[in-house]
Amino acid sequence: MRKIIVGAMVSMDGVMQAPGGPTEDPTKGFKFGGWEMPYFDQAFGEQLDRVFKEKFDLLLGRKTYEIFAAYWPYYDDAPHGGIAKLFNDIKKYAVSRSGQVDTSWAGSV
Repeated sequence: MRKIIVGAMVSMDGVMQAPGGPTEDPTKGFKFGGWEMPYFDQAFGEQLDRVFKEKFDLLLGRKTYEIFAAYWPYYDDAPHGGIAKLFNDIKKYAVSRSGQVDTSWAGSV
């Protein structure tokens, strides 16, 4: 049996919404998208490299899955450092309370 290892991007005050960019998830008027990017430095990049060298699948909540599925299938290489190809090639599990998830992104369950 494989392990579930959680990786979450959370601010000190508990914000998880839209770490990557201002338009990533403006749900309920959220105006602080992209809060993570000013802190993305070499050490953080090296840690991600270590994590992504291991064999893994993605287990995503419905909203994050929808954000990823709308973005990553359209980017296969630089400037994303190979992460797009990696995300597009691995198995992805989408979970939802409603059970209503469009899993048409290749490799999705």
